[in-house]
Amino acid sequence: MKALLVVDLQNDFLPGEALPAPDGKQIIPVVNKLISHFDLVVASKDWHPEDSVHFKKWPVHCVANSEGAAFPDELDQSKIKTVVLKGTRNSDDGYSAFEATNIPLNNYLQENKVNELYICGLTTEYCVKNTVLDALNANYKTFVFRDAVAAVKARPGDEEKAWQEMQEAGAKIVYSGKIGENN
Repeated sequence: MKALLVVDLQNDFLPGEALPAPDGKQIIPVVNKLISHFDLVVASKDWHPEDSVHFKKWPVHCVANSEGAAFPDELDQSKIKTVVLKGTRNSDDGYSAFEATNIPLNNYLQENKVNELYICGLTTEYCVKNTVLDALNANYKTFVFRDAVAAVKARPGDEEKAWQEMQEAGAKIVYSGKIGENN
């Protein structure tokens, strides 16, 4: 079975917010289109405690139960069956959706007989990359929608390095316009 995993498409990662991906808002219509093509849609959220050590490296963002941690209103949430929460502990950065603490993502995917995982969301160099690498390590056939992922662009060159690393690890880089061919 194929599943779509929407990684951290949350308010605080959108332009003008706490830790913005400059092109974050532009991927929302693409993600909405993708959601309509999958029977199983899972989403991850950064869900940090207010006093997280994570905030020694990053601006305060996606604090549990805050508006910044919410999905944007423009995101079609109607088909999201499960939300996994990560970064929930003071010691946990939780870059990968596979680090979720409320539901073990790998177990959930296996229970639903998922063998192909399609990934989109925010941000390329951190949470998307780490989720993709963990999906590959868990032996999922892994696809990443290039036009449905955006970077935070904290350091020049990191975005392209992340794409290269994902591809070299075995991820297939695809585009939403080819969804009929991929799915």
